[in-house]
Amino acid sequence: MSQPATGSLPPDGIAPYCAAPDPAPRRPGFALPPLACDSHMHLFGPIGRYPYQQERSYTPPDAPLESYRALMAALGHQRHVLVQPSVYGTDNSKLLDSLAVAGPGVRGVAVIDAGASDALIERLHQAGVRGARFNFVFPGGVPFSDAERLAERVAPLGWHLDFLLDVSTFEELERRLSALAVPSVLAHMGHAPARHGLGHPGMQALLRLLRGGRTWVKLTGGERFTGETAAPYGDVVAVARALVAAAPERCLWGTDWPHVQLKVPMPNDGVLLDQLATWVPDVETRRAILVDNPARLYGF
Repeated sequence: MSQPATGSLPPDGIAPYCAAPDPAPRRPGFALPPLACDSHMHLFGPIGRYPYQQERSYTPPDAPLESYRALMAALGHQRHVLVQPSVYGTDNSKLLDSLAVAGPGVRGVAVIDAGASDALIERLHQAGVRGARFNFVFPGGVPFSDAERLAERVAPLGWHLDFLLDVSTFEELERRLSALAVPSVLAHMGHAPARHGLGHPGMQALLRLLRGGRTWVKLTGGERFTGETAAPYGDVVAVARALVAAAPERCLWGTDWPHVQLKVPMPNDGVLLDQLATWVPDVETRRAILVDNPARLYGF
């Protein structure tokens, strides 16, 4: 199926289509261990069946499960975590339908508000959802007060809260996350621009949270906060290594496929995965990040 041109308008005419992922991911330069997990990926479309909410800043081209499975075969991972994207808001229909056909090696992270019914939360849990996502970067998210209230409700299920936020601008990060009733997970290494460096107060707060034992971080999305234009992104290396040094047992890896709304040229997923060997040269630590850590957090 041909993909719409970048910048062209979708049927609802709201936000232009963004670039599609590289259709030919190359194999990485190292072999992933058995049961390696992609802890952050998304599926989209078709728009006629799963419409996007109007309050959004981008429109993704279709990214179906079949295309993602081809990526899995190329990279070598066997498990994955399907994360509800902001363009669907709190309508988890695409997530639930995908979990129903994806097989046993998949978990989900949903988007729900504090008013979600007990029946919905139970349905999501039975489907394989193990966390709730809160997006404070793109339009379509829900307020932090919902996170505080929802954490109390999902704590008995062993869920976590997954945050997309910029640690360099999010107010009272350390206090807010430390007070939650469940563990927190931060996507894209905290999403702070790499130019801020490790000395920025927001990054120091993230490192303290990691050392505190209740916060996890995803080694994903370096292309989102780099100051460079092409992979490998040298300014991301110090950030990733500092996070791993702070809490290797609570670091996760993910593709962030299909890389929606990038401000840099679309990278190849094999090149992105090769960065992990640079960030984490120790094989056993890398295995923990790929296999053991996600198995604990998501209950594989």
